[in-house]
Amino acid sequence: MLKLSKFTLCALILLPMAAIAQKSIPSMAQPETANEHSAQVAAIEQMMNQYHEAVVMHNGAALSGLFLPEANIWLNVLTDAAYDRAQAKGIKAPKIRVGSYRDFVKFVSSTPKALDPEHSNVVILTDGTIAAVYFDFVFNIDGTAENRGSETWQLVKTANGWQIAAMCYSSDPAAL
Repeated sequence: MLKLSKFTLCALILLPMAAIAQKSIPSMAQPETANEHSAQVAAIEQMMNQYHEAVVMHNGAALSGLFLPEANIWLNVLTDAAYDRAQAKGIKAPKIRVGSYRDFVKFVSSTPKALDPEHSNVVILTDGTIAAVYFDFVFNIDGTAENRGSETWQLVKTANGWQIAAMCYSSDPAAL
């Protein structure tokens, strides 16, 4: 009988999944052509670029406009390692913090520090009406990586284009 190490078995299972995850995958919920799907993905990527630009430029009004005003789901979840570091230092940090895009907009608008969020390994899933965006991030403040993790956005396509309805991200801040 062939024996495989746990690492080899995991690699055999996860590598094909990783190859699939690198692609934008159209949903079967609403048939659309490849061109329509590509146009929707491009519009979402443009919205992500607008988000980045608004943060870098401290433009709270532009940043607010990217969020669905009626929605206010914002979850910051400390990674296990960050939570353990906080506990070891006696910091009473909650594992999960419920916040608001409005709080983030206030921070972005008022801080004099240089902000630069970096996004990588972006995966976009959409049927042209709703979308899920998943990516890794590094949030730089004054050129220093202050936080990193993975982030997911739930998007809806409104009459005025794509907007963020919910945001959830893992957090591994450098300060802990």
